Amino acid sequence: MRKIAMTVAGAALLMGAGLATAPGAQAATPCPSGAVCIRETNGTILSKNIFYSYGAHNLSNVTGYRVVVNSQTGGAGFQECLGYNGTNCSPVYRATGDYAAIDYTPINSLVLVP
Repeated sequence: MRKIAMTVAGAALLMGAGLATAPGAQAATPCPSGAVCIRETNGTILSKNIFYSYGAHNLSNVTGYRVVVNSQTGGAGFQECLGYNGTNCSPVYRATGDYAAIDYTPINSLVLVP
């Protein structure tokens, strides 16, 4: 599973990879409860990258390293898919919170599952 626990070790890992927020920078935008969000490299979340409904969601212009945040409730999860319309997908990720940054260039859709 890609989930990173935000412990001292997890924060050190992110800082070592150059992915942590610079001192004095604004904190990342929170993902609304009940949604799955894709965070931009600057920590913001664009409205087009906030997903509430179950099913496949095609992505547009989401490239480079991104952090996915699962703020869904009731054990709902998501899958990352190489194909459009929810094809060629990863296993279901159900843990809530921030996931480790990965390169989203080959990812073309997300599927939200109950």
